[in-house]
Amino acid sequence: MIVLDNVSKTFDGGASYAVRRVSLQVPARTFVAVVGDSGSGKTTLLKTINRLIEPEEGEVLIDEERVRGVAPHALRRRIGYVFQGIGLFPHMSIAENIGITPRLVGWPEPEIRARVEELIDLVALPRAYLTRLPAELSGGQRQRIGIARALAARPYIMLMDEPFGALDPITRDTLGVEYRRLHDGMHLTTLMVTHDILEAVLLADRIVVMRAGAIVADGVPHDLLAGHPDPDVRTLMDMPRRQAERVRALLEERARE
Repeated sequence: MIVLDNVSKTFDGGASYAVRRVSLQVPARTFVAVVGDSGSGKTTLLKTINRLIEPEEGEVLIDEERVRGVAPHALRRRIGYVFQGIGLFPHMSIAENIGITPRLVGWPEPEIRARVEELIDLVALPRAYLTRLPAELSGGQRQRIGIARALAARPYIMLMDEPFGALDPITRDTLGVEYRRLHDGMHLTTLMVTHDILEAVLLADRIVVMRAGAIVADGVPHDLLAGHPDPDVRTLMDMPRRQAERVRALLEERARE
């Protein structure tokens, strides 16, 4: 579904690489999490897929079609994009925010209304919220609307850049589980950037680890948790285990009291 073939992107007039000769294949209906330190190239890699960033080298293909040959606005209407800042239009109602892409594409109004109602149900918010403005909703509710808006034109690919990063832990966990349900039920292909290794382990079918613009590990969570030759990758993937061990020790200590 998504192929990056030897993709490179430089900044500062070519002085430094954001992404260096990255090749990656994402099969249809796969959920891939991209993790790594800040500045490792995760977001840049994501944005080369929908042409928010143009690489200097290499090719990006979607369903065997080179994205370089597709008009950026047409490409982005086929790919859902969710990011941490949400980016809802503050002067538009929730219904107008969700329906904006179908309206731009030229869907009939009755079809737009039906799709908006379907999506507000899918993200588990009351239909009464459709008349509200974004400022009247909580952060978690706005993030749900951001997901609904990204799904509105029935894309088959979702790009997500730290979509739950600004939320409290309980809301973050709930939305992650609910999005995974949507991913499976709608047969989506998802590429999600996250700093949260536990989130990647629990949600993704596959984890890609980036460092200094390059991919240093790529595998299913179970295999990466079992060990990796790169010591930095091992340290990163040991984090969920260390957290679980600390929780277990606290519970055992409590049981002995």
